[in-house]
Amino acid sequence: MTTAATRSHHTLTALFLALAMAMVVGSALGFEHIGGYIPCALCLEQRTPYYIGAPLMLVAAIISRAGGPSWAVRGLLAVGGLLMLYGLVLGVYHSGVEWHWWEGPASCATSADAVTTDAGSLLGDLSSTKPPSCDAAALRVLGLSFAGWNVLASAALAAIALRAAARR
Repeated sequence: MTTAATRSHHTLTALFLALAMAMVVGSALGFEHIGGYIPCALCLEQRTPYYIGAPLMLVAAIISRAGGPSWAVRGLLAVGGLLMLYGLVLGVYHSGVEWHWWEGPASCATSADAVTTDAGSLLGDLSSTKPPSCDAAALRVLGLSFAGWNVLASAALAAIALRAAARR
């Protein structure tokens, strides 16, 4: 039997997770579109758990708030936690590639040599421009790259989601 306190906890936790996941991926998009940091293939892949997880947590919050079955809410919270664990693994893998502990995937290309300044050749340059290499961190803050910060964010969000999923 689910108590009102547990239902409220699940609702608030799911809302927090949805907001936090949206903020993390929103920050990545901000660095890309406002800051000009072009993401590599692994950077883009690390966003996938957030793209799936944020709306999923919103659904969990709605089900919980509407008085839906506790098992459904807890199941969605568990899936959100597993998505964040997947994001954590991707972040650790990408960090290892950046620190040259192991090789990155073949899809990680080298960066383009020049920036297009001629609007007439823009379309032609789009097909030849490649994303940056996965083994070079675009920015490090307090010693951590974007991938390293993703590891911390994913670990924290996974812990919160899985703990809430375990609460009856």
